[in-house]
Amino acid sequence: MSQATRSIPNLSRLNRPLIWSGFQQLIPVSLFVSIFGAAFGLAAAQAGVGHLTATAMSLLVFAGYAQFAALDLWGTQIPLFTLMATVFAINARHLLMGATLYPWLQALSPAKRYGIMMVASDANWAMSIQAFNRGKPGLGLLFGGGLALWLFWVIGTVAGLYFGSAVQDPKSYGLDMVMGCFLLSMVFEGERNLRMVAIWIIAAASSLMAYQWLPENSHVIVGALAGGIAGVLMRKKK
Repeated sequence: MSQATRSIPNLSRLNRPLIWSGFQQLIPVSLFVSIFGAAFGLAAAQAGVGHLTATAMSLLVFAGYAQFAALDLWGTQIPLFTLMATVFAINARHLLMGATLYPWLQALSPAKRYGIMMVASDANWAMSIQAFNRGKPGLGLLFGGGLALWLFWVIGTVAGLYFGSAVQDPKSYGLDMVMGCFLLSMVFEGERNLRMVAIWIIAAASSLMAYQWLPENSHVIVGALAGGIAGVLMRKKK
């Protein structure tokens, strides 16, 4: 058995202290997430979605942009196929997230594995990957941080349903840039060399072209696939 294989169970450990630590570390980001949750609650109320339905959506779906997209299709007759296709396109990046986390998730039982992925999102995924790259266990960040993000998203949704008039347009305050800046900081704290710069340039260029010429939200998938393929090719070349 190789050294890399022996290290997987150690990095895959998950216990209450790690989960609590992950929860605490993601609270600052979660506060901003709650603001968007409030914006969703207000938008849901304005779209005629019942309070119980909107709250259940945030409890069970936990996918911010997908939930906003669902509101655009909400009405007396909901086009289910269009709704399913839209939500899948927006959340397709989770397929890639799961693939990157599989080397550590495979040590867990299926129930734990899929339970953790229920609260996976951009922020806690980025922090857990960063921890793994430093040789530290990251599943506590993934699960504990995900619980924090999920909890604040639900709290924000409920607040928005009743008191959402104060956050009708979070973008006007520049709050839509918070998550982007956070993820960008994760990138700069990672590996930095010419190979990584080339990969990010390829991913960014592919995503921008897809944003310009392909259907909405497909730029997320195209950019991720282009960057991933570039990384594999460059690694083999090396």
